[in-house]
Amino acid sequence: MNTSPHYVLTGGPCAGKTTTIDELSKRGYPILAEPARLIIDEKLAAGETIGQIVTDPDWLPSVVRRAYSQENKVPKSELFFFDRAIPDSLAYYKLADRPIEKFFQNAMNEIRYRKIFLLDLVDFTNDTGRPETPEQAAMLHKLIREGYESQNYEMVEVPVMPVKERTDFILAQL
Repeated sequence: MNTSPHYVLTGGPCAGKTTTIDELSKRGYPILAEPARLIIDEKLAAGETIGQIVTDPDWLPSVVRRAYSQENKVPKSELFFFDRAIPDSLAYYKLADRPIEKFFQNAMNEIRYRKIFLLDLVDFTNDTGRPETPEQAAMLHKLIREGYESQNYEMVEVPVMPVKERTDFILAQL
């Protein structure tokens, strides 16, 4: 099992992952966008509703496939920051009471990350691409932690603080 110099920013919905990833990008670090959000934005632009997207039986597997495809295109020897990663989907599968497909398990076995940064939840705000309630966000945050722990990752807890300080905190942990 080869561990690449890839770092994951994760946490429940409204943890400030994308804001922090954007700050890392502004500082010149290469980043990988959240696959689920990319799919949601594409489907919303095509006229689907968030309800239609997340109730599609292929929704969860499509997120895993997109994440796997994106992550495999990232150079294995270059430092990268990911806005979520393949194991994040464990939380959503568990919440949906859905079994893990062989492809999903194989992807988690194949791709490993250097370090996982678990960002504490910030104040919840909803948008067109975020179907969760604040209660679901808290539950997903807990399940995301459990998912990474089940894959034998240790996590660095990232407290809530202004984005520049949060980014500095993460960079100091590399």
